Amino acid sequence: MIDVAGGVDTHQDTHTAAVIDRVGRVLGTQQFPATMAGYNTLLQWMHSFGNLVTVGVEGTGAYGAGLTRLLRDTAVTVVEVDRPSRKTRRSQGKSDPIDAVAAAKTALAGERTGVPKQRDGRVEALRNLRVARASAVKQRAATQRQIKTLIITAPDDLRTSLRGLTKIRLITACASLRPDRARAADPATATKIALRSLARRHHQLSAEITDLDELIEPLTAAINPALSAAQGVGPDVAGQLLVTAGENHDRLKSEGAFAMLCGTAPLPASSGKTRRRRLNRGGDRQANAALYRVVLSRLRWDPDTQAYARRRTTEGLSKKEIIRCLKRYIARELYQLITHNTPPTLA
Repeated sequence: MIDVAGGVDTHQDTHTAAVIDRVGRVLGTQQFPATMAGYNTLLQWMHSFGNLVTVGVEGTGAYGAGLTRLLRDTAVTVVEVDRPSRKTRRSQGKSDPIDAVAAAKTALAGERTGVPKQRDGRVEALRNLRVARASAVKQRAATQRQIKTLIITAPDDLRTSLRGLTKIRLITACASLRPDRARAADPATATKIALRSLARRHHQLSAEITDLDELIEPLTAAINPALSAAQGVGPDVAGQLLVTAGENHDRLKSEGAFAMLCGTAPLPASSGKTRRRRLNRGGDRQANAALYRVVLSRLRWDPDTQAYARRRTTEGLSKKEIIRCLKRYIARELYQLITHNTPPTLA
């Protein structure tokens, strides 16, 4: 029996699979429905060609999540592959079978591949709760901006009564308005109706966020108490870093890989006699923002971090450069906590 590798191009309703041998010859391509029955048929079809060594799947965290779970449960080595580059697509064309073959070849070569996140643990539950919370926070902020925009063009007496109020008092005042609904055609009355509606929506979203926080905070602490107890790390930061690392955080081979994932590892940009590094603008930007919040907290409250900032300032570094260095240090420290190792000290 020969060794073969598989590749899958995933979509909402169908998955296109391809199988190749060790030297890259295409043994077959076929399309399957994106259902549990289709996943099982796809796996049986791949096994019919020989000993299935590995399977490369596009979109393991999206349309390929169900197939990835099945492959992992059946002890099949599965890797996540990037979609083909634009240069490859220009030269080879674009179709589902072509993408599936490219995924199989990439998985076989081990280039541009990664271990997919597990989607069946407490970290996945935390991610789902955080998705709902982030949406509520975004909508609440948009609602607050809409209230302030309506006040700008409101009648003078209403604008005067609401201008200068703090956020909490403004929302409370707008929610307590009692406009006459029968006079909704009047612009002043319609403004009051709109303000009351937006303010009540703000209250509802705030209650939803509080309800989700009551679930997220204890779950985050239960998953990793050491991370949650770290200085400057609150439930929001800890939750984001846990989701970024994933349930199977052992897929991150080193703290440098975690720093690269968070976009805090400088990238080499040398050429010829020039030796330099440039800012990394890739990675998970939400994780990068979480590390930034930890830096700001420690710069305000941690004496060791403050001493480090003063020393680096005397060496000629700007505040932005110091923050970048601190994010790299903190990424190293928090990686050790995420993986339950001993955290390093600030040098």
